[in-house]
Amino acid sequence: MADKSFAELYEQRYGVAADPADNEQPLAEGVARIINRRVVRQFEDRAIPTALMTQLLTCAQSGPTKSDLQQYSIIVIEDKAKRATIAGWIGTMNWINDAGAFLVFCGDIRRNRLLSSERGYEHANDNLDSFFNATVDGTIALQSFVLGAEAAGLACVPISYIRNHAPRLAELLDIPDGVFPIAGLAVGYPAWEGRPSMRLPQNVVVHRDRYDDSAMVAAVAEYDERRHQREPIEGQKQRHTDRYGVAEKCPWSEQMARQLSLPERAQFRPFIESQGFALK
Repeated sequence: MADKSFAELYEQRYGVAADPADNEQPLAEGVARIINRRVVRQFEDRAIPTALMTQLLTCAQSGPTKSDLQQYSIIVIEDKAKRATIAGWIGTMNWINDAGAFLVFCGDIRRNRLLSSERGYEHANDNLDSFFNATVDGTIALQSFVLGAEAAGLACVPISYIRNHAPRLAELLDIPDGVFPIAGLAVGYPAWEGRPSMRLPQNVVVHRDRYDDSAMVAAVAEYDERRHQREPIEGQKQRHTDRYGVAEKCPWSEQMARQLSLPERAQFRPFIESQGFALK
């Protein structure tokens, strides 16, 4: 990575050349590391030192948080049987067991509920905004952990799929009212260098002064072609082939449209409401 220029990293990330003017900006080491981030789902059989985990948890808690409310919690799952149980529910993500550590990042308004009561105040914010704020707080903590871990030479795999099993995850981990899982995170020493994922071009994702998607469809079609040439989606990885069949060519937009054509996690809202949130 140290020898790669911004132009090389940009082309790696988007599949197109960067504007020559952008190559004139010096590339900071930390920025280069983030742009060079790679997908790694194979881990060495190697434990993460306790002191390093303490550093990374400190990274997680060093991110910004809404109004200093700090509405998140992190559950480090050290019990191998519990990790195996979670991996068994999902069935297709062996890295939950193989990684050096597995964590669950949670939104948490329970702590401040209890502190409000302790101080003699009513907690009047068991609402959608608090749910959203807690989700953002926990997500920022997760990303701050990832940045620290990858700077330390580790690899990370966020796992949203745990929300498919939110009620029994809550039972397994004794998650109380006011707390809910956002995502799991497998973290460990990488067994290979990984690969970068090609992302949508900036002219699709970034807007200037106003939202404008008038050229989006054409830009995504071009992205589809670039990504297909580099990362074709083979039949066994295509979504919902039982309903739509196997496409000879399945570009990114086809894959995403297939995934979003069927409802996902319909049980998650009832779970959140059972945790004491009024989603209104």
